[in-house]
Amino acid sequence: MDLDQIFKTPNPIIGVVHLLPLPTSPRWGGNLKTVIDRAEQEATALASGGVNGIIVENFFDAPFAKDKVDPAVVSAMTLIVQRIMNLVTLPIGINVLRNDAHSALAIAACTGAQFIRVNVLNGVMATDQGIIEGHAHEILRYRRELGSDVKILADVLVKHGRPLGSPNLTTAVQETIERALADGVILSGWSTGNPPSLEDLELARAAARGTPVFIGSGASWENVGTLIQAADGVIVSSSLKRHGQIHQPIDPSRVSQFVETTRRSVNQLSVISHQLSVKTKNN
Repeated sequence: MDLDQIFKTPNPIIGVVHLLPLPTSPRWGGNLKTVIDRAEQEATALASGGVNGIIVENFFDAPFAKDKVDPAVVSAMTLIVQRIMNLVTLPIGINVLRNDAHSALAIAACTGAQFIRVNVLNGVMATDQGIIEGHAHEILRYRRELGSDVKILADVLVKHGRPLGSPNLTTAVQETIERALADGVILSGWSTGNPPSLEDLELARAAARGTPVFIGSGASWENVGTLIQAADGVIVSSSLKRHGQIHQPIDPSRVSQFVETTRRSVNQLSVISHQLSVKTKNN
């Protein structure tokens, strides 16, 4: 996966638009315009703040369907994604929670979105939705049937879940890339808002052997300077919300602060790497 080609940077910052409850979800409010207006406001705030990409997901539809969502959710998300793409020029990704990768691919293929996020692409996870099995063999074939080049970013040992068995992180990353054919992998903490450890990110990046590794949760301007040392990009949401509270809307000032901090850290790492390279050559 060529991050430079898609995001115009080798270290993308991807903001998340958490959609308000959609039709058929338990907390659906009955007014799709309200959902669209909030999504458009948040996408605009993310773009204005300088992120390199946006993921749209049905975050407030909890409790989630385990795999296949209602067609009304797919229809609503397709409409909203199209509206967002008319407002911003950033690459757009889709995540249909909890694990409906087929719908995410369909939405992406029809709207021209560039990537999707899949919580469980391969393996088996015990989650609050029950046992979720990865279906990489179906998803990759469906992508081919659609004639699509949508990239697949796959979580490894996804948050809010526990693997059945005791898989080694290195093995899990390698199998997600080499056997499930993910275009990039995502590493999160145990739950929303919790970051992965630097040690786990380092293990994942070593195992990925050049395939992009993303921080999938818990990144903030306080810790991103450390975490980004062992990652290629970051997916961020909670810390960009007003007062850092997940149910609040995106705060443009927090977006700008996060982007500035991350880019400064990446630039510093680039300078250090260059200096070490020069020193090595001179020796």
